[in-house]
Amino acid sequence: MFVLGGGSNLLVSDHGFDGLVVKIELQGTEPHSVHADDAPRLTVAAGEDWDRLVSYCVERDLCGIECLSGIPGSVGGTPVQNVGAYGQEVSSTIVSVRCFDRQCNAIVQLAKSDCRFLYRTSIFNSTARDRYVVLAVTFQMSAEHTASVGYAELERELGGSTAPIREIRDAVIRIRRRKSMVCDPDDPNSVSAGSFFKNPLVERDKIDAVADAGMTDNVPTFNVSVDQVKIPAAWLIEKAGFQKGFRLGRAGISQNHSLALINLGDASAADMLELARAIQAGVKAKFDIDLMPEPTFVGFSDC
Repeated sequence: MFVLGGGSNLLVSDHGFDGLVVKIELQGTEPHSVHADDAPRLTVAAGEDWDRLVSYCVERDLCGIECLSGIPGSVGGTPVQNVGAYGQEVSSTIVSVRCFDRQCNAIVQLAKSDCRFLYRTSIFNSTARDRYVVLAVTFQMSAEHTASVGYAELERELGGSTAPIREIRDAVIRIRRRKSMVCDPDDPNSVSAGSFFKNPLVERDKIDAVADAGMTDNVPTFNVSVDQVKIPAAWLIEKAGFQKGFRLGRAGISQNHSLALINLGDASAADMLELARAIQAGVKAKFDIDLMPEPTFVGFSDC
């Protein structure tokens, strides 16, 4: 059985999927407060559209997910991957996740700590993969008209590190649109599964070797811990010789974003996978870093 959410972050085999596909379309958004003066908690059904929820919150000055604007897909998919962008991760607002436990044949409520959120990771896509079906997510919002941002590109777009959350949402969507990372039928560069590779976590003592391989003194990094940093996968891909607009048969890299692998017309899943593996091999050969795919692979026996 495969549980399908919004379908925005998938690569499906040319042979299809030999099993039952369950499309989650549960609807509903329920505001409720723990205390009368608190910003509301929102319990949102898994089938609700994610960006519609972000818009709902921003319109009501509910802060916490505005930097996650423009991301396609459903609410139920966001805790699975711990969706994040522009300095925010969805786990920062999640209180609990309501699930059907296929192992125990029961509906359970998992607290945030039970989900073990890390960068693009949770129990739902790692240690308990295929065990839980997400039914609803409860978020704790903040009642704030303005918010701080901690992502340089977004700060530049806004002209500062603090702005009204409505302006933050608009700025994020502008940036994403320039990168063809919003669904747009008129933009051929948006025919993708979003970012195809995760930003790899690298030990700090490996940065000098990365700099030497990239023939630069300036390796872009984001601090993760005392021992680890995150390197943008897009930087590694371009330094390995795969520039925006690169083509391999009927598949290619977006002209506007190095992490988006696009269908140039009639590309098969095998074509997309061939391109992805060529990029992985190139980055591995140059930097000795393994790029991990971000989409879910469906119907493949060797992925």
